[in-house]
Amino acid sequence: MKSDDTWKFRIEERVRWGDVDAARIIFYGAYIRFFEFAETELFRAVGLPYSVMFDELDIWLPRAHLECDFRRAAQLDYLLEVAVYVGRIGHKSLRLNFEVRRKGEAELLAEAHFVLVAVRRDTFDSVPVPDELKRRLAPYTQPSSAEGVDTSANRTSEETFLAHPE
Repeated sequence: MKSDDTWKFRIEERVRWGDVDAARIIFYGAYIRFFEFAETELFRAVGLPYSVMFDELDIWLPRAHLECDFRRAAQLDYLLEVAVYVGRIGHKSLRLNFEVRRKGEAELLAEAHFVLVAVRRDTFDSVPVPDELKRRLAPYTQPSSAEGVDTSANRTSEETFLAHPE
């Protein structure tokens, strides 16, 4: 792993018995839970745990899109490192990118991204991503010129994912 990717927020999570199938390899759905843990802790780390974000910013962030590529199977008791970072913030949505590796190893086990849409809590209408959220997430936003990082996938139009485009 590169040492210059400090803009990625990381958590550690162990593959537990309930995460594996009879072959003792991770059930693909367990990754989604790990991604949600990383997302939750990212927001907590920037001072916006969901209870605060929802109440103070008066928004919800439902997922409009989820995509995951599985590279290698994690096994029972592996200690995983799950990295999450903002790949892009659009007008009304943001993209969170995820990478999963076995702790201390460079090989990628899985990678994914979620597209979250900012919506008003009372009407569920899409709204612009609040400036406060953008500001707080800035330290964990992928630099536009990150060396060796292909950012083309992050440029997908948010209208593709919005149920009600502008």
